[in-house]
Amino acid sequence: MSIATILIALVVGFIAWKLLVGLVKFGALALIAVAAIYFLSQGGFA
Repeated sequence: MSIATILIALVVGFIAWKLLVGLVKFGALALIAVAAIYFLSQGGFA
């Protein structure tokens, strides 16, 4: 493997990791929002 190949692999891996972390954060926020809406629609947290 050449240095260029290794560098490209690192960049692709870094971008994939950033996308994955972004998706996880977005999914967590969406889950919290849906849970909050569900609880509110059920008459609050009582």
